[in-house]
Amino acid sequence: MKNIRHSAVLAVSAAALSVALSGAAVAQEQIELKFTTVSVPTDLHTQAMKVFKDKLEELEPGRFDIQLYDSGSLFNQSGDLDALQRGNAEMAYVSFQLIADAIPEFGLFTAGYLFQSPEHYRNVMQSELGGEFKAKVSDDMGIQLLDVCYLGTRELNLRKVRDVQTPADLEGVKLRMPGSDAWLFLGQALGANPTPLPFSDVYLGLQSGTIDAQDNPLPTVEAAKFYEVTEQIVLTDHLVDGLPIALNNQTWDQLDDEEKANITAAAVAACDWNNERRIAEEDRLVEFFESEGLTVTVPDVDAFRAHVQDFYLSSERAELWPEGWVERINALAN
Repeated sequence: MKNIRHSAVLAVSAAALSVALSGAAVAQEQIELKFTTVSVPTDLHTQAMKVFKDKLEELEPGRFDIQLYDSGSLFNQSGDLDALQRGNAEMAYVSFQLIADAIPEFGLFTAGYLFQSPEHYRNVMQSELGGEFKAKVSDDMGIQLLDVCYLGTRELNLRKVRDVQTPADLEGVKLRMPGSDAWLFLGQALGANPTPLPFSDVYLGLQSGTIDAQDNPLPTVEAAKFYEVTEQIVLTDHLVDGLPIALNNQTWDQLDDEEKANITAAAVAACDWNNERRIAEEDRLVEFFESEGLTVTVPDVDAFRAHVQDFYLSSERAELWPEGWVERINALAN
């Protein structure tokens, strides 16, 4: 009996030790997700990161250590993609412009007046064409595009009031653009003098006159308080802009199929939350900016559209675009 009791104690102890070690192993296997952005806390797609975190923790309790970094506190605007690819961060918003710089044929996705709505973006991303695009991005850049959050329709925001009817009226205007080649090309297409400047320096640049204008969706103009140092908004509607949520392949490849589905679902939930609010915000902001003393004008949008599209289509960039993709993208607009 003594031996039996001793054996039982040993068995229980071994079982307890096994459970403890198993629990320690699970804790060690928690996957770190550093999600970084340069946008400020008041921006909706910054807030959408919290929606992502909450949804993923609901779907995968305890599986991920999700850390959120905003305002460029971890990496600056040009550093996010490099951080993903090096494994220094696991998630970030990666613009179509940065993707185009890495894969020139996808400069198509940065062309002015291409997409018509946030729904159009998603239709494309969920289509066969979108699958081809995401597979190429994964192979060439080492990142997975989980979903596209609507950033807004980009407008011009000028430091001083100016009569802007056509692209010719922007000649000589120092228009701040992000530092990537695709962004600078868009600035040229609009007829301006594109000037690279980090997002964190735009407010001071407008205040000091280093730049004459910047382009962003209206919710970003409000969130970053650019309306405090500008006098005019010109509703060119030149780019229906989206920000893909990206996860690096080093992390993606660690996940099983259910985890991949859940992390994608969390990204979709974040973009759903963001999109609904951004569309509502755009509807109210013209009146808000006018109440703040800004002049809001509507140019000859058809003249802008014709000029921008011709600028792209007559460039060497368009020769690299996948054949037939413009038509396929247009067909997915409705």
